[in-house]
Amino acid sequence: MPVPLRVIQWATGGVGRAAVEGVLLHPDLELVGCYVHSEAKHGVDVGEIVGREPIGVTATTDVDEILAMDADCVVYTPLVGDPRVVSRILRSGKNVVTPVGWIYPGERQRVHLEAACAEGRVSLHGTGVNPGGVPDLHPLMFSSLSSAVTYVRGEEFSDIRTYDAPDVVRHVMCFGGTPEEARSGPMLELLSAGFARSVQMCLDVLGFSADSEIRSTLDLAVATAPIDSPIGVIEPGRVAGQRFVWEGVVRDQVVVRVAVNWLMGDQHLEPAWDFGAEGERFEVEVRGDPDTFVTIKGWQPDTIAEGLLRNPGVVVTAMHCVNSIPYVVAAPTGVRTYVDLPLVAGRAHPDLA
Repeated sequence: MPVPLRVIQWATGGVGRAAVEGVLLHPDLELVGCYVHSEAKHGVDVGEIVGREPIGVTATTDVDEILAMDADCVVYTPLVGDPRVVSRILRSGKNVVTPVGWIYPGERQRVHLEAACAEGRVSLHGTGVNPGGVPDLHPLMFSSLSSAVTYVRGEEFSDIRTYDAPDVVRHVMCFGGTPEEARSGPMLELLSAGFARSVQMCLDVLGFSADSEIRSTLDLAVATAPIDSPIGVIEPGRVAGQRFVWEGVVRDQVVVRVAVNWLMGDQHLEPAWDFGAEGERFEVEVRGDPDTFVTIKGWQPDTIAEGLLRNPGVVVTAMHCVNSIPYVVAAPTGVRTYVDLPLVAGRAHPDLA
């Protein structure tokens, strides 16, 4: 019987907790360590942190302790990635899978990461759902069913009230703030670090002109009446909807479009944005011969309360990290994107294996 791959979980926010659950269910993986930022979690059994029975693995705030562990892979899921930390993990001889960046790193980033991978003889894989998945992997996958592709799109339509990160929603994303605060805030730049790379991946892999450019825009909607939300009431005139768009353009023709539509519900907004008849969803589109249009449901919760308890979109993000581990560990040394790895698949439920 194959020896399970030894996995360390780095951070236990929403994605991290879901990743722990996924590792525990995966027949080819074994959780052996866990790094946490909070002193309150130091020394606590990881099972208790994720809301289940103790599993015999204790969380630690000691980075050196984690780096000294014998492990095959680290699932790296902090809120914001630190390339210096990732390089240290790689140099310690541990592969890394992560949803917080490096889905398709540029040349400058890649040089440093490749050096760290070479020193540790390991690989790095950036993955996720959005970015990762919907704006890059899925359009590329469906493009294989068409010829003469002229346009691909990946787009999200979500109720941001189900995202259980109130400080991020209010202070980083600037929901509930003034339009001026949202436009001058950090969110477009932060998101562009991922989504613009998704656009570049599609441009490169599909073979669009090297003279293409990437443009980004932010559009806002404000409340026209008080809107109840987990971060408090959104008052009239305050930001209650945001649409971020990144487009790859060839000779003034848009050939790649990636967009996220995040709304505090779809009532009492100006402009009067709504989710439409299909509700919250993800969409993937390919125009070629023939066209393809895909609507993905199930990655958003049915209610706000369910989303705050366990958001399917967060779980999906974690699961692609977890399911990627065996493929990344088996891959050649270096940065490995979607186009470098074979098809990543999940595993059967233990009761059906």
